[in-house]
Amino acid sequence: MSPRPELASVVHEGRGGPLILELPQLPDVAATVRRFADWPDLILFDSPLQRPGLGRYSILTADPLQRWTRQTPQFGVDPFAELRSVLTPWQSESLPDEIPFGGGLAGMLGYELGRCFERLPTSRDDEFALPVAAVGWYDWALVWDHELHRASVIAQGWPETNPASRRSRADQRLRQVLATLDGPVAAETDRFRVPPLPTTDLAPQFSAPGLPNLTSNFSRPAYLAAVQSVIDRIYAGDIFQANMTQRLLHPYSGSPLDLYAALRRCNPATFAGLYLRDDWAVISASPERFLQVRNGEVDTRPIKGTRRRRPLPEADLYTRDELRESDKDQAENVMIVDLLRNDLSRVCAAGSVSVPQLCDVETYETVQHLVSAVRGRLRPGQGIWDLLAATWPGGSITGAPKVRAMEIITELEPTARGPYTGSLFYLTPDGGFDSNLLIRTFVQRSGWLQCSVGGGIVAQSDPADEYAETLHKAAGMLHALREARPR
Repeated sequence: MSPRPELASVVHEGRGGPLILELPQLPDVAATVRRFADWPDLILFDSPLQRPGLGRYSILTADPLQRWTRQTPQFGVDPFAELRSVLTPWQSESLPDEIPFGGGLAGMLGYELGRCFERLPTSRDDEFALPVAAVGWYDWALVWDHELHRASVIAQGWPETNPASRRSRADQRLRQVLATLDGPVAAETDRFRVPPLPTTDLAPQFSAPGLPNLTSNFSRPAYLAAVQSVIDRIYAGDIFQANMTQRLLHPYSGSPLDLYAALRRCNPATFAGLYLRDDWAVISASPERFLQVRNGEVDTRPIKGTRRRRPLPEADLYTRDELRESDKDQAENVMIVDLLRNDLSRVCAAGSVSVPQLCDVETYETVQHLVSAVRGRLRPGQGIWDLLAATWPGGSITGAPKVRAMEIITELEPTARGPYTGSLFYLTPDGGFDSNLLIRTFVQRSGWLQCSVGGGIVAQSDPADEYAETLHKAAGMLHALREARPR
């Protein structure tokens, strides 16, 4: 199929071989995703909420050339060994600065991947058995630039290396993408329309507030007791902070695309995303970046400290000021900043690690957060996979000291976290990298939605307040589920 005449003139060859096409009209992100619903391994990095300097891009890709899955972690085995050299033949290539990703590696890393790097206990229950890593090598991308209000399709022509063959393959992929953009909405497969896994196959569940049929892996008294256990260990000198999570479950055999469309309307976020792989899906409205790397410069933005939004503007401003001045929330945030400074120092140049933002308040649809920024510069010889090994999993969703906090998390939380508090990420041939932390995230499999919510526990924490905070964090997610579930 030939490209439409009005598009043919804007197709040009980028440096090193990619074809880049700027679309004459800006397509709607959610509607475009539906057109690619039958393409395998679809992944979307989305920014329905834009902020100054953040949320500039949305990126869609699918149908990878190659895929990798690691089902379970094994201590001492490098989980990235097969990925380290995939992009090596293309490292001399680059795209225009305004295109952050035009093909490369993209996928999901789960929380339990940390057991590859540290000797940690195994969770008591892992009923949904999701992989700890799922990655694809993608040869094209559709990129929305929300700042410049334009969108471009990039096709790389991989894995061909001969210039003429590569150009031909890139042209073929570009036409395929254009035909899908011009075509009807794709019919979704039935892979998610399955009856819920029987509750007898699940860890014990307890009724949770918010929706009919919503359950948790904790009863309220049990969650309060777990928080108190963390506080007791802090006073005993065992740890300074640990992140405690409850996993909410709701039966759902509907479309993950319907749910994601509702989520980006009800709870827009800067680091949102969608990943459809095999018979499971990750549907995220994350407000938190994990790691970004550009030209060897590393940036991470930990969130610690939360308040529920108030309906009256005056009350909302009061809540913002209360959060900013809270000793408890500042302590929670600063501890994680120190942890991340230590993690980055393992792979960054001496003296390069800095904290340009500390405990600033950021406002989202249902909550306000304290957000900091930590930056560093990778040492020569240290790459993305070394950085991930040094920092995985994120400090803001574990605690300090990190390894001891993770041991306590596994002891107290009844079930494996899976993708929750893991990451969606992409990596380009020239070393560009970006990733979120999978909080405010649904994970769909076996007729169920997981929606885990938690918070950092410090010495000043009150168990009842911490339980209430988890429900505040879930509010936007449950609103989206009400909008999306079949009537």
